[in-house]
Amino acid sequence: MSTHQHLNPNLIAPCGMNCGLCLGYLREKNHCIGCRVDGPEKASHCASCKIKNCEKLAKTQSGFCYECADYPCARIKHMDKRYQTQYGMSMIENQETIRNVGLAQFVAQEEIRWTCPECGARICVHRPNCQQCGTPRLDLKNKK
Repeated sequence: MSTHQHLNPNLIAPCGMNCGLCLGYLREKNHCIGCRVDGPEKASHCASCKIKNCEKLAKTQSGFCYECADYPCARIKHMDKRYQTQYGMSMIENQETIRNVGLAQFVAQEEIRWTCPECGARICVHRPNCQQCGTPRLDLKNKK
């Protein structure tokens, strides 16, 4: 796992997922480049994502699902429930924050939330502990 890197606003997916926190992005082997970037390094499930490739998304000015008349659609609701249950992250909450405070402020908040307080490494949303030093994620300590 690599050491701390600043989060890039271009790594915030249309659904509200912060690709900079994804295991696929953080790992060195078979590194994914994120949802909004095209290239051979992009994971196949990201390239074929029905949310990212939604025709209604292409009509939004911001490039985020929250602008869609169908928001939150069944896909977003399903993904949100899965991520809340398994990883302590809400795609809907992320999108509402982006809508209310803007992308730059959202990314600044994410920098704080997803930086390990012990070693300063980026915390992966898909893991319960910091991959660098093993410190448990604070948002998961009281879960279950």
